[in-house]
Amino acid sequence: MNYLHQVMAETLVANGVDSIFGLAGDGNLFLVDTYTRIPGVRYYAAVHEAGVVMAACGYAQRTGRLGVATVTRGPGLTNTLTALVEAARVRAPMIMIVGDSPADDYEHVQDVDQAAFVLPTGAGFEQVRRPDTALRDLAIAVRRAFAEQRPIVLNVPHAFWWELTSETATPWQYDTQVVAPDADALDRAAGALLSARKPLIVAGRGAASSPGAYEAILELSKRLHAPLGTTLRGMDLFAGHPWNIGIFGNLASLAAQDVIARADCVVFFGAGLNQRTTDSTRLTTGKAVISVDLDRSVISRRPFVDVGVVGDAAATATALLELLEQADLAPTGFGPSIAAVVADKNRPLTPNKPAYIDDVFDTIDAHFPADRTVVYDTGRSVFTAVRRVHVPHPSAYVHTFGYGAIGLGMGAAVGAAVADPRPVLFAVGDGGFMNGGLVEFNTAVRYGLDITVLVLNDGSYGAEYAQFAVRDMDPSTSLFTWPSFADLADALGGRGFTATNPAELEIALKLTQDITTPTLIDIKLDPADVPREASAVH
Repeated sequence: MNYLHQVMAETLVANGVDSIFGLAGDGNLFLVDTYTRIPGVRYYAAVHEAGVVMAACGYAQRTGRLGVATVTRGPGLTNTLTALVEAARVRAPMIMIVGDSPADDYEHVQDVDQAAFVLPTGAGFEQVRRPDTALRDLAIAVRRAFAEQRPIVLNVPHAFWWELTSETATPWQYDTQVVAPDADALDRAAGALLSARKPLIVAGRGAASSPGAYEAILELSKRLHAPLGTTLRGMDLFAGHPWNIGIFGNLASLAAQDVIARADCVVFFGAGLNQRTTDSTRLTTGKAVISVDLDRSVISRRPFVDVGVVGDAAATATALLELLEQADLAPTGFGPSIAAVVADKNRPLTPNKPAYIDDVFDTIDAHFPADRTVVYDTGRSVFTAVRRVHVPHPSAYVHTFGYGAIGLGMGAAVGAAVADPRPVLFAVGDGGFMNGGLVEFNTAVRYGLDITVLVLNDGSYGAEYAQFAVRDMDPSTSLFTWPSFADLADALGGRGFTATNPAELEIALKLTQDITTPTLIDIKLDPADVPREASAVH
């Protein structure tokens, strides 16, 4: 017989959980203590509960494995709500173990209806029913996290932690079978492609994470003479391919927009098809739309989808290719000449001369190690970066734009750095850094994580500045005088630099490569010089 907190910690370790992110309080204290005493695993203590959730979210995105977070009850839980919305919207498979208030204390100061807070965020909720069902309830939460691709909160009554149980740690079972597409749906999709004159293929994160999908989609593209694009979360999947148009969506380059305008059919593999991907359907209007996704709700929620195929990206692309080969129709797509059209896909979104911020991100892309993980905080300045700073694979890009909330990205950068030894590049606005990044920079310092923070410092809350400016109003209420971010980084135990031009930025980036502690570069910007199109994503 062992106490429940011991058995639950041992079960996590027995199932390969070697990293947990948390903030300990009396609702989860004993689970944390037991876990930290088990050899070969590590507990990462964040400063704020939102950082806990985002670290687990970043870890899950970077690895595809289960992210595990734990916080205490009441305010510990309610402090996570914004981050839970973000993690749910980016579909991170993770669990958050939270204690609950004592059931017999009717006036406990931290007592709230925890399920009532969790469920509106889009996260799932699983209750530990009895001490002898706890491991089963934990396994259910984990299975749900993968099956539903979202956070699941496991709620543990306070009194259960010290209950004795005869349960022992056992391996979890996952359903990992490949979902084959329906034959009728495949026929309809093949028919739409055979009817198209200029088809375009777009891959999302679902395709990037599907084994064999990359190769299958390339073969399909070759058969159709179809250009290749990606969603933001599938960025750089086709990097280096001559038919790659880059990002499809409201961050598309001018060259990509030219190609998209010519297309009469778009087939999406593993793409969420939200308003940013389709530019509020402007990019799909007048075209036949085929959506291939494992989640049938993605298809059913999009009325502009003409043909929906529920299935694995690799299996579906392979099956479509076979049907097209049987039809023996000559390629009628754009043809090899499309390579010349997409060659200049880094042109600015407007025909004006490149902005200073373009030079900033070109310098970053050129002088930060290419084998990297990239994380962005939400903010208008970073939306220029996604077109100019590249990743070695979509899995090396950690997404934090799901809720449009600033200040969450630093926690995700911590989780990504724990997940993978490659250097992490984290770009954040000055407002986002002060809002939540500052405290978790300290977390990165405490654990010696290889993170370089780029503070895009225009001394303002930039989106609000832009809204004032476009209406010829006084933007002064959106302006802020901050302390020196370089000095703050030094005070927190890291290293700080300041860059006022691309040459100084290049020097700072080179210096960071020889520093083992987390570093920060304060990049000075003028809020009036940040292009409005850089804030196109909200």
